[in-house]
Amino acid sequence: MMELVTVDIGGTHARFAIATIADDGAITLGEPETLHTKDHASFQTAWEDFKQRQGGTLPDAVAIAIAGPVGGDVIRFTNNPWIIRPALVKEKLGVSSYTLVNDFGAVGHAVARADAEHFIHLAGPEQPLTNDGTVSILGPGTGLGVAHLWRGPTGDYRVQATEGGHIDFAPLDSIEDAILARLRKRHNRVSIERVVAGPAIVDIFQTLAAMEGRATMEEDDRTIWTRGMSNKDSLAAAAVDRFCLSLGSVAGDIALAQGGFGGVVIAGGLGYRIRDSLLSSGFAERFRAKGRFENLMSEIPVKLIIHPQPGLFGAAAAYAKEHLA
Repeated sequence: MMELVTVDIGGTHARFAIATIADDGAITLGEPETLHTKDHASFQTAWEDFKQRQGGTLPDAVAIAIAGPVGGDVIRFTNNPWIIRPALVKEKLGVSSYTLVNDFGAVGHAVARADAEHFIHLAGPEQPLTNDGTVSILGPGTGLGVAHLWRGPTGDYRVQATEGGHIDFAPLDSIEDAILARLRKRHNRVSIERVVAGPAIVDIFQTLAAMEGRATMEEDDRTIWTRGMSNKDSLAAAAVDRFCLSLGSVAGDIALAQGGFGGVVIAGGLGYRIRDSLLSSGFAERFRAKGRFENLMSEIPVKLIIHPQPGLFGAAAAYAKEHLA
């Protein structure tokens, strides 16, 4: 059995926890601590803050999930001023071993290792994700994370983080044509991230309002999501439903592109918050609606991962795979 620090760093928050990896490979997380990145000048000072909260001592191994590419001599964050120099991790943090992994790569590791109880069935046959083949993973949040997981017949697996959220958006009806037209006024190229990430609900809502000739106030995405999920605003609720339809189309496209015929997993906090809407919307129909491949798509199980800390859990799993396998 060993302990390590596991960290999940985004633009706004850095989450820390102590993870225990048992001799049989089972991973257990301690109570997470969430720190605001704006409150700390660097990752090292945030690390020292967490260390003090843990009584002044930490395990001498760390796994870090990072919202961005993890290659190169210097890792920079898009939405906070921190930098990490991999060559100095051992010295600066006082650890003997470490793993760095892309945040959505960490989610892929979480999908590979999470128990069945951490998944909700969304569409397709009610069967487990494949143990021999490819599973596609996507998560709408501030952006759209995309990865895939390959499992082999011997129990081995590989995770590949991608930039699949930046492929082109393909509208399927006149409403999506109108959404695309609105977005094209600001972007020469419209990616799927512009339509099926959290902030996209604003453009969807404003497009629907314009189609009905309604005058609306400029509102942020959180406000529209709140009104839409409460069903107290029919137009905002229609925007949420449209988001679910588009997400279904995108999830199906990703599965076709990656060969994710062993299953598709929706990840992220937004996916969890809209789970009831996904089940009651046309998400499943849109997922299957791939012309000649509709029968194939109908055989793919689609799940929602509901692990409370997939980034922290997945980073620990990535460490175990790199150092303990």
